[in-house]
This record gives sequence, structure tokens and C-alpha cells, in this order.
Amino acid sequence: MADWMETHRAVAFPWNCDHMGHLNVRWYAHFFDDAGFHLWSRIGVSHATLAKRGLATVIAKSTTEFLHEVRAGELVVVESAFTRLGGKSLDCMHRMRNAETGALCATQHAVEVFFDPEARSPCPIPDDLRAALEAVLVAPDS
Repeated sequence: MADWMETHRAVAFPWNCDHMGHLNVRWYAHFFDDAGFHLWSRIGVSHATLAKRGLATVIAKSTTEFLHEVRAGELVVVESAFTRLGGKSLDCMHRMRNAETGALCATQHAVEVFFDPEARSPCPIPDDLRAALEAVLVAPDS
């Protein structure tokens, strides 16, 4: 099995925080979404590469767990991994930690579906991409 990969670093700025003084939900989504794009790039398959082949991935389901407060001025790091591979879909996990303390702040589980933008419908994962993804799969609880 492969290892989790660092996919994003960010600062929780005051304008990212809500009336309670902690990182607003919309910014967790933003950081995890950015990490998702970088994860594909980290395995050598950019979204531009997919587009040239007439492919895309779309998020079919996303679940976020908020575990530890992130306050203004804190540094966060996101690490990500592909954890399951199906016929047309795969699971992606992200873990956000405080970059200085290592505290686990939030996790996101996303189900991505391979998609044909022209037909506007799901499509099978091509064999070469399946092989690349199989090589980097990580156990979800590792």
C-alpha cells in the first residue's frame, strides 16, 4: 500500500473565521477541494490531462467531520489518499491537521465518479488510470 500525500497548506486568516472565531465551514470545503486537485497532480494525472482525454471526475458525495477547532492565525496542512477503487468511482480521503501541533482538525471523505463531459454521464475508469490508481491506494484507517 502507498502512503498519504501532502496536498495543501493554508493559514486560517481572520476573514476565514466566523462569528465564533473559528474557521468557517466554507473554508474547510475550500481547503479540501484544493487538496483534491493537487492529489490528482501528485500521482501524475492532472485534470488538464483528463480533459484532453475527454474525461473528468465529479464529486458524488462528500462527508466532512469537524474534530478540532481551527482559529485565526493557525497553520493547517492537508494530506490525502485514494482509498477505494470501483468500476466508475473511487473514494478519496483528506485529513486536515494543525501544522504546528499535529492535532487532527477535520477529515473529508469524498466519492468521485469518472464522468464523460460530452455525454454528461458516468463512465468506466480507463485501464491505464485504474493501474495508476491501484498503485497509490491507501487503507482508509491507516
